[in-house]
Amino acid sequence: MKVIVVMPAYNAEKTIEKTIERLPSGIVHEIIVVDDCSRDKTADVVRSLMQKSAVPIHLEIHEQNQGYGGNQKTCYRKALEHGADIVVMVHPDFQYDPQLVGYFVEYIQRGYFDMMMGSRIRNRRECQEGGMPTYKYYANRALTLWENLLTGQNMSEWHSGMRAYRRTVLEKINFSVFSNDFIFDSQMLFSVLKKNLTIAELPVPVHYFNEASSINLKRSMVYGLKTIWESLKQRARIGIYKK
Repeated sequence: MKVIVVMPAYNAEKTIEKTIERLPSGIVHEIIVVDDCSRDKTADVVRSLMQKSAVPIHLEIHEQNQGYGGNQKTCYRKALEHGADIVVMVHPDFQYDPQLVGYFVEYIQRGYFDMMMGSRIRNRRECQEGGMPTYKYYANRALTLWENLLTGQNMSEWHSGMRAYRRTVLEKINFSVFSNDFIFDSQMLFSVLKKNLTIAELPVPVHYFNEASSINLKRSMVYGLKTIWESLKQRARIGIYKK
C-alpha cells in the first residue's frame, strides 16, 4: 500500500527538516509539503531537502494564505492524485513525533481501522511536562467530553493534529466544503462517524516549545465556541448519533 505523508506547513523553516529526517525509513513512499504562503524560508528549506532526500518530496505553494483547513484540503487532494492508499498528516512544526508514523500505518494496512488518531491526553502531569498550557489541557478535556457525549464515542482526544486515513475515507468525504479554519479537524471527525467508518487512537508524546505552532488564548476560545456550535449543527442536521 502506498503511504504518503502530508505536511501542512506554515512558517516551519526551523523544524521541518528534523521532522522529515525523523520519518521512519522503509514505510513512507512520498512526502507532500504544502506551504501556506509562509513568511519565512520554509519553501527554500524544503527545496534543499528535495535534492538529498531518499524519499521523493513534492512541494506545493499557496500564493495566498488558505488557513489550516484550506492547507489540509490541498494536502489531501494532492495525496489522492499521487495514488496514496494511506495518507498520514504530520505537522512540520515537530509537535508530533514523526517516528510514530509506522504504527499508524500498520493498523490501517492490517485492516483494523479506517482512521487513526494520535492522542496526547493521557494524564495532566504528562501534558504539563510536555509544555501544554494548562488552559489548553482543560479546554481539550471539556470539548472532548462534550463531543463524546453527543456522538457516543469514547475518544481521549478529539483535537489531535496527527491523523492517518485510508484512501477510501478521503474519497467518501466531501472535505472541500469544510471550513478553511481550525474547525476543519472536527468537521472531518463528524463526517467520518456519519459514514460509519472506524476510528482508533494511539498515544503520542506531548511536545510544546517555542517553534511549535499554537493558537493563542483568544483564538482558542473562538475555536472552542465554533466546535460546540459545529457539534450542535451536526447533531441537529444528521441525527446519526441517536441509538
